Amino acid sequence: MTVKQEPALAEVLLKPLVEAALTEDLGRRGDVTSQATIPADMQAQLQIKARQAGVICGMDLARLSFALIDGQTEFMAQVNDGETVEAGAVLAIVRGNARNLLTAERTALNFMTHLSGIATDTKKIADSVAEYPAQITCTRKTIPGLRIVQKYAVRCGGGRNHRLGLDDAILIKDNHIAIAGDIKTAIKQAQDFAGHLIPIEVEVDTLEQLEQALDTGVSLVLLDNMAPEILAQAVVMCKGRAKTEASGGITPETVQAVAKTGVDFIAMGYLTQSTTALDIGLDFSA
Repeated sequence: MTVKQEPALAEVLLKPLVEAALTEDLGRRGDVTSQATIPADMQAQLQIKARQAGVICGMDLARLSFALIDGQTEFMAQVNDGETVEAGAVLAIVRGNARNLLTAERTALNFMTHLSGIATDTKKIADSVAEYPAQITCTRKTIPGLRIVQKYAVRCGGGRNHRLGLDDAILIKDNHIAIAGDIKTAIKQAQDFAGHLIPIEVEVDTLEQLEQALDTGVSLVLLDNMAPEILAQAVVMCKGRAKTEASGGITPETVQAVAKTGVDFIAMGYLTQSTTALDIGLDFSA
């Protein structure tokens, strides 16, 4: 599977995330270890290296981590977000004041290891179902404050984004239906509210609910926690009537069985909740 280059996020979106992370790490006294052990004027060159093969994400966040500590630091990227690298690959060379490099190190690596892990696992999952029409999407199950970069990492790995927030689209879920009274009432009220510009998706967990939803003319249904054999029936029912999205505890071990049913999308909270960080380090080179 070839992953196209994902357009970088604007720096104005990233800077507050890095500032918050650095502020948290610096505390009240700053990096006392580097102050205690490294001469104030010492210069150094270090390399950010991948210690595992994977898909890289978070280069701009790493660059900003060093730049916000010391604007004189040179950050020379050797790869772009979305690129697959082998273990041992040099991702960036950073040069400048040694104390400042070490102060920014953990924040830069925290962003890169976490986001590269998401991108790497997303690519593995997308590759595993590449022979089927289903596209892998993430969910709103993200770490508070990091949603925009976690969803960016999913895109770097070849996945797609579901809603970025509550204002993107109407997604009628089980509690909305329960409180509204029934599925048709909930959908009708949503249609009256939405006009022609807000998309509407409705979650169903039985074929009976699905038929009721289709009768209202919805164009996208979320098939929640359905066994593969039920999903396959649901796909047949929706043919030519609505797009289908499967969800509910889907993992790398179960995603192929879901994809085989013919669903259009597979929503996985796993991508932003349960992926493993990619091992990336910062090594002294000169």
